[in-house]
Amino acid sequence: MKQTSLQIPFQIFKDIHSLDPADAQLLESAKSATRDAYAPYSKFKVGAAIRLLNGHILSGSNQENASFPAGLCAERVALSAASAAFPGIAVTDLALTYVNESGDGNRPISPCGICRQTLAEYEQRFGMPIRLILGAIRGEVFVFNRATDLLPFAFSSWEMTSH
Repeated sequence: MKQTSLQIPFQIFKDIHSLDPADAQLLESAKSATRDAYAPYSKFKVGAAIRLLNGHILSGSNQENASFPAGLCAERVALSAASAAFPGIAVTDLALTYVNESGDGNRPISPCGICRQTLAEYEQRFGMPIRLILGAIRGEVFVFNRATDLLPFAFSSWEMTSH
């Protein structure tokens, strides 16, 4: 047996004001997107904002549905908007935040498993990393250099091809 381990590098910033201005702007766009969330069941409004290689910024918010789990996460809404508006243009950064109407909001949020897999697929598709800027309404902000750092053993097209 061989045992090994993984290390996941990321940066922790004190708050949004400690970020690079471009990253702070993207996180603010994600915060604004929470206002458009449809979350009558969970009361957990999520906003995502993405920056494309061409410099455009698009956002998305979670859209719940009474027929759980038929809703959509903010990350996938934003990625779909980008694919529709700018097909073939890579995503360089994604900021994610939330408003928890049922509790506090001072810890950074992280993408769910489906969104992690989707982000990994986008990285593979375009052959470039997607930086993640994960925040809350207040408090620390985590920055990851690539989305696949959150899903190091992502399922990919490699597994689907014969070798």
